[in-house]
Amino acid sequence: MTVDDALAHPTWRMGPKITVDSSTLMNKGLEVIEAHELFGVDYGCIEVVVHPQSIVHSMVEFTDGATLAQLSHPDMRLAIGYALAYPDRATIPFGSIDWAALRRLDFEPPDLAAFPCLALAYEAGRVGGTCPAWLNGANEVAVAAFLEGVIPWVAIAEVLQEVLSGHDGTTPTSADVVIEADRRSRESARRAVERRAAAA
Repeated sequence: MTVDDALAHPTWRMGPKITVDSSTLMNKGLEVIEAHELFGVDYGCIEVVVHPQSIVHSMVEFTDGATLAQLSHPDMRLAIGYALAYPDRATIPFGSIDWAALRRLDFEPPDLAAFPCLALAYEAGRVGGTCPAWLNGANEVAVAAFLEGVIPWVAIAEVLQEVLSGHDGTTPTSADVVIEADRRSRESARRAVERRAAAA
């Protein structure tokens, strides 16, 4: 996959870093960690599905089997408007859907062999502590290296796997500890990138 391939998202218009994260499914992995932290949901209860139309943005299944979903066009203006107007709703329909024109909503399980970054995010989340910060810092370095043409797309996950294997289990007792974990993970990722660039 080339940089141009990774940046050619079929439905969203985002910046380069987030678009590459979408191509590796790291964006979903980070959202899994966020859901766990924000809502206290066990990782075993958080599932990711691939939804090509990008219309369903979240779904919550209740104990009685009912599911509530938030649907809108792939446009962050709706979410930003909601955040700005909360607790009220904005009056401009940024995400309004033409239900007569919307023909289908498809869902499929992610291919973890093709997209190992998602599994790495689950792993980092389950380890906990500073491991998610470790993962995020390494991902930012690896994605930047890919965008600069230093490493291929498939090496993003390789760099993350290598960096995560060196996580030291530090407990996040303060913001300074998390910032230091981020710094160390970035250093480790840069070394992993440099080794791959030298071998290429």
